[in-house]
Amino acid sequence: MPSVVLFGLAAIILWSLVAHRFERWGVAGPAGLMLLGALSVIWDVDAFGVTIDSHLAEKVVEIILAVLLFVDATEVKGGLFGGEGRVIARLVLIGLPLSLVLAVASGFFLAPGAGILVALVLACVLMPTDFSSAAQLLRGRHLPERTRQILNVESGYNDGLISPLFSMALAAAVFVFALGPITSDTIEVTDEQASQLEGPAEEFVVAFFNAVPATVNALIVGIVLGAGIGLLVAFVRRRELANAVGVRYIMLLVPLVAYGIATLPVLGANGFVAAFVAGIAYRFARTRNLPEREIDRSELLLIDEVGTLTAYFVWFVVGGAAVLVFTTGVDWRIVLLAFLALTVLRIGPVYLSLMGSSVARQERLTIGALGPRGTASIVFGLLAYNALPEGPDDVVLSATVLVVVGSILLHGVIAPFAVRRIYRDAAAVS
Repeated sequence: MPSVVLFGLAAIILWSLVAHRFERWGVAGPAGLMLLGALSVIWDVDAFGVTIDSHLAEKVVEIILAVLLFVDATEVKGGLFGGEGRVIARLVLIGLPLSLVLAVASGFFLAPGAGILVALVLACVLMPTDFSSAAQLLRGRHLPERTRQILNVESGYNDGLISPLFSMALAAAVFVFALGPITSDTIEVTDEQASQLEGPAEEFVVAFFNAVPATVNALIVGIVLGAGIGLLVAFVRRRELANAVGVRYIMLLVPLVAYGIATLPVLGANGFVAAFVAGIAYRFARTRNLPEREIDRSELLLIDEVGTLTAYFVWFVVGGAAVLVFTTGVDWRIVLLAFLALTVLRIGPVYLSLMGSSVARQERLTIGALGPRGTASIVFGLLAYNALPEGPDDVVLSATVLVVVGSILLHGVIAPFAVRRIYRDAAAVS
């Protein structure tokens, strides 16, 4: 077992022993695990870099993302779009694409040596919102209930929608970099060069020329598996053939099975899309006859805890990655890119997408400003770091670390105080 895994498991054990007291002092799990991760790799930063840049690390991260996407899809309350269908449609169909376009343009001009494809990969890493780094924002009583619901539903959908775009952009970027040395030579392509190009070329062809059938296959797998098991669970629960404990195991296995089936060679589908859609379909089928239209907490306990556990490990890894990034130096342009991603690149598109909607001006600004980055960005960033060649991989890792650390400071520390102050004053005036 790689030493980083052992250190990560030990760090999670240590944090679990003291988490309750530290969380009362305002130190959340992400910050605590990041600090432990940073301390664990200082003795051998280079070995840590080699470990996370491996095939095994890539597969572990992919499975973690599949589980987290399923969790995001199942936790939305109140129907398919949480009772805010029009607002969510504006955010994910207008606000999110506009944010991605602006992030691509910013990455193209600011990221050193990044072409348009790397800039697109960067945009997919930097823009998904995830409240794991600022959970107290959603738990706090000062944030209006409707705003909290919109933010929760949006964060549950945007990383699932970005994942297929990220997969295609990453495959194209890897192929272009692999093709570069060959196209620059005037001599014949050697057997070694052809062998090095074979893998990236196959991934590129699958990602682009098979994009539509692969997406359709992923949707079919997710819908059939998620809805089928959701209906079956609803049936056996009504007849008391299964209890909440059994359903917990089922919910943990569904995203793994969906991801596994989708990635079978015969289907060649996107496992992330399959896991995410399975979560949506499962939630819809499981809750369609329930008055609250939400899955009972007793059934969500295990998948939630496993999601938290895997997220803890991801935060531990990003702590080590932060040491790797800061010891090798950070370009000021990447710092600027991360700052823009956390502020204007989200606030502007969100505000514009909600103009003319039922959301008031102050709530538009609040929704735009409260866009934490967390495990989704970390996982996408680690996958890109693993796949891209030297140079672009460091740019992506630096941007990932900076945007996540910046989000912890902005959304995990500053935003809760600002929200309490703003809405307390507003309540006093009214």
